[in-house]
Amino acid sequence: MRDKEMTTTEIEAAVFRRLVSHFQTHTDVQNIDLMNLADFCRNCLSKWYVAAAEDKGLDMDYEAARELVYGMPYSDWKEKYQTPPTKEQLDKFNARGK
Repeated sequence: MRDKEMTTTEIEAAVFRRLVSHFQTHTDVQNIDLMNLADFCRNCLSKWYVAAAEDKGLDMDYEAARELVYGMPYSDWKEKYQTPPTKEQLDKFNARGK
């Protein structure tokens, strides 16, 4: 049973790394678009990373987790790739009611 658990964990880790790589490659996809479409974004992944680390008794800094997810400091990513949200994006985001 341990081998199956290990394989599952390794597969899940590989999928996570691929998702993060996909987000790092597709910088044109804005976080607000991800939130509007899927109700999560790169920042959510960073928060989940911190929470998972803490669940295992590890101290993980949110900014360090963001750097893992974004592939660079968040401030750099924001400066290079983040665009101002459109009215349509904001309206859709605000209509989510959260």
